[in-house]
Amino acid sequence: MPKSAGQKLKLLYLVKYLTENTDENHPASTAALISYLDSQGISSERKSIYDDIAKLTEFGYDIIQVQSRSGGGYYLAAREFELAELKLLVDAVQSSRFITTRKSRELIRKLEKLAGKHDAGQLQRQVYVSGRIKTENESIYYNIDTIHRAIQENRQISFQYMNWNLKKELVSRDAQHRKVSPWALIWKEENYYLAAFDAADEKIKHYRVDKMGRVKVLDEDRIGREFYDRVDPALYTNRTFGMFAGREETVSLEFSKNLLGVVIDRFGRDCDIRSVSEEQCRVRAKVAVSGQFFGWLCGIGPDIRIVSPGTVSDEYRNWLVNILNKMSP
Repeated sequence: MPKSAGQKLKLLYLVKYLTENTDENHPASTAALISYLDSQGISSERKSIYDDIAKLTEFGYDIIQVQSRSGGGYYLAAREFELAELKLLVDAVQSSRFITTRKSRELIRKLEKLAGKHDAGQLQRQVYVSGRIKTENESIYYNIDTIHRAIQENRQISFQYMNWNLKKELVSRDAQHRKVSPWALIWKEENYYLAAFDAADEKIKHYRVDKMGRVKVLDEDRIGREFYDRVDPALYTNRTFGMFAGREETVSLEFSKNLLGVVIDRFGRDCDIRSVSEEQCRVRAKVAVSGQFFGWLCGIGPDIRIVSPGTVSDEYRNWLVNILNKMSP
């Protein structure tokens, strides 16, 4: 690197080194800074380092000088994000169901750079979440951006809606593209949902964004504002999507194949699903046995039943009988 060009980049390299390698417990000595700059083809000396640090401090960087018998040095004190804030962001990324595993790793690596190499380990210890089910649709990030752009520009969108098949693959539900007017994105239970007006059916519908493919912004203006104003998205999602908790049991459920998407959505792509006939499948999964779980089964109806264990099947039957008894006059 020519000397003149290197000198112009000198301050930038100093900021880079201080950001990535220093903190309160790991100051960088003047000799270390000179050595790093030399590795980048930039010559320097102690006096020039003092002047450069002074210029960076004057510009606004919070660089602290540590005096000690062992030599001391400099470290970057104030950062754009505090370590606690980065931990919070890492947790949000790792626990978000709509962010794929690959994208989660990419984002966390970028967040680690903001912390510096000495604190990055704390972020790595922060990221493990057992049994987390992640989406596999990488295009969701671009779908969200496209939908936001359509809303801001007051435009309709077209897309293909996807469904799960027995191979646990997302495939197009139909050949035709759907056309809707997007009005809001809802993040509920770690999934993104689009609230949009369907002109063909004249009503607001909700779509899982990670099941939307080939999303495009159209030239046509949005319609259906009066329909959307009648809907409370928060209340709708609270009624439609629920969480359940209770004692953990491994159960086998037999269900109609047209419920593949429902079952995979609930238990994830790694669940053990097998075909038992032309019309029926069986899944073996761990569930939280509770009234909410039974309510989920009841909501699906007769197309799904508990095969084993018998104790859970009996408990479900008693739960239903108890409800019927309470409804009797």
